[in-house]
Amino acid sequence: MRSFLLRTRESFWFLPAVFGIVAIIVAETLVFLDRTLIDNGTRLVFLDALSASSARSILSIIGTSMITVAGTSFSITISVLATTSSTYGPRLVRNFLADRANQIVLAVFTSTFLYALVVLRSVRSAADGSGFVPSVSIHAAVLIGIVNVAVLVFFIHHIADSVQITTLQRRVQDDLLGAIALIYPAEAAERTLHSPRLPLYDPAPVTTATDGYVEQVDLDQLERIAENAGCLIDVVAMPGDYVVHGEPLVQVSPSGHAADVVNGVRAAFTVGTARTPRQDVRFALQQLVEVAVRGLASGSNDPYTAVTALDLAATALVPLLKGPSAPTALTDADGNPRVLVHWPDPDDLIRDVFAGVTTYGLAHPLVVATALRLADRLLAVAGPTTTELLNAVVSDLRRPAQGGPAARG
Repeated sequence: MRSFLLRTRESFWFLPAVFGIVAIIVAETLVFLDRTLIDNGTRLVFLDALSASSARSILSIIGTSMITVAGTSFSITISVLATTSSTYGPRLVRNFLADRANQIVLAVFTSTFLYALVVLRSVRSAADGSGFVPSVSIHAAVLIGIVNVAVLVFFIHHIADSVQITTLQRRVQDDLLGAIALIYPAEAAERTLHSPRLPLYDPAPVTTATDGYVEQVDLDQLERIAENAGCLIDVVAMPGDYVVHGEPLVQVSPSGHAADVVNGVRAAFTVGTARTPRQDVRFALQQLVEVAVRGLASGSNDPYTAVTALDLAATALVPLLKGPSAPTALTDADGNPRVLVHWPDPDDLIRDVFAGVTTYGLAHPLVVATALRLADRLLAVAGPTTTELLNAVVSDLRRPAQGGPAARG
């Protein structure tokens, strides 16, 4: 259910469907209100009287214009998706699909069309036998049309802001910060262990029934399964790993409990066609690095994009090194380890960042200077192992430009 809700959030069909259903209900309700007022002989003096022909004209104009604007807005969005995919990387398309503002704009336009269509269906002229003009519903359509104009202006501003590289990088940084906050909390969470890896006794695998990337793992569900079964579960396939049918998702110790937990374990894993940054902090960071690397491509030649990406990476990596390490196990209420997890080491994340710079950015003094500044910030809070890694990185960055501006930066 959780995986369905997460995928639904990133779809373009869910909110338009919900708004459309609401629009139909509201239209039918207001038409019923109009019928009730007319049957009771009640007239709202602040509403202009309308003829059937003028009512049809108003509703037709609103409905036609809104479905046209919706089509145009959708075309603009698709064009932006194509531009983003080719310029900044295809993996950033997910950010546009998950953009709630774009979904709401499309939903508002399509639901307004449905509202006008339903109300138009109820309009009757005297020549049809019994004349009926739903004044309240039509005036509500006019107000909704005015709101749609404001939504259109907002959409133009929003889509123009969305294609700016700084906005894209901020969205990627938000994904990265969210993943880091989940995996590397600012304070050590309760019912977790940060001790060395625990040995497994007589483990047995629970294998996957499908192929794809592990998008998310419900660790709380695994902890409940392990506690109820009285076993220890070692998560072998962490978020971001690609699994093939028949490969192990977890190892269950002791092996006698494996058969009892197969269905529950498989239900706790969300396996899809692509990686997502929800629990995959390495992928979230790689998205930021990808934007930087594409800025350094010969066709773009935009080192300032890489500079911004490295500065944004510092916002995530410096607090990560200051905080506690990622948990290695989840425990039950009595403190017994139940689920072993294998989150990426901060050193691996740092390697991912500087690998892109040392591979593609050494010819750009601005990028090298920013990378050295990032290394200095990390050295100020790094432990012994990370310090050794960063010293090696600094040496690699300075070597191609000894005595040059990058070295002095």
